[in-house]
Amino acid sequence: MQKAKIIVIDDEKEIADLISFHLEKEFYDVFTCYDSTKVLSILQSQTIDLMILDIMMPNIDGYELATQIRKNFNMPIIFVSAKTSDFDKVHGLVIGADDYITKPFTPIELVARVNAQLRRFKTLNTSVPATAPILQYGGLVISQEQREVKLYDETLDLTRKEFDILYLLASHPKKVFSTENIFEEVWKEAYFESANTVMVHIRTLRKKLKEDKKNQFIKTVWGVGYTFND
Repeated sequence: MQKAKIIVIDDEKEIADLISFHLEKEFYDVFTCYDSTKVLSILQSQTIDLMILDIMMPNIDGYELATQIRKNFNMPIIFVSAKTSDFDKVHGLVIGADDYITKPFTPIELVARVNAQLRRFKTLNTSVPATAPILQYGGLVISQEQREVKLYDETLDLTRKEFDILYLLASHPKKVFSTENIFEEVWKEAYFESANTVMVHIRTLRKKLKEDKKNQFIKTVWGVGYTFND
């Protein structure tokens, strides 16, 4: 069986080396970078299965690097950072990260999260049937197979979570989903005080859908949750 390839980017050499050491013990193939300058060249020459990324780095910080990577590469991204505020965590998830771990952390927790993300990514990328349906509501077209959304022939730049939220709602029009329902369906994890994460993702999704008071695809059902307004 081919070993999964993981890239670790952290300007603190001791932390980067510690992460790499524990991942190699799990028989992963690890590439270690101490700044962001060599990351894109590695991604172009290697098929990377998962990225572990620090935020506070010189030159290009983790937020900017993750945003660049999401434009061309599809892999789980785990932020590992000393930034512990809810804003930083939510911002990291909104721009496309799949998980966020705060420093200090235990190696066993990090390895467990890496394993979980790789399992989830493999499941998501093998469970879509070849004839996955295309949803169309007026000028909005959603292709599950291509994971592509077009609004009046303009392709929208959605993160993985934004696409999954939109597809979940659009594939069940008129059904009301609570924030708990959405989080558990999209993140595939138990809900735990994650309402703000869902709300922020829906807010950015609405902006990309160019919603206004007269044109709303996602409707808020106050005190209950959200529904797709077909």
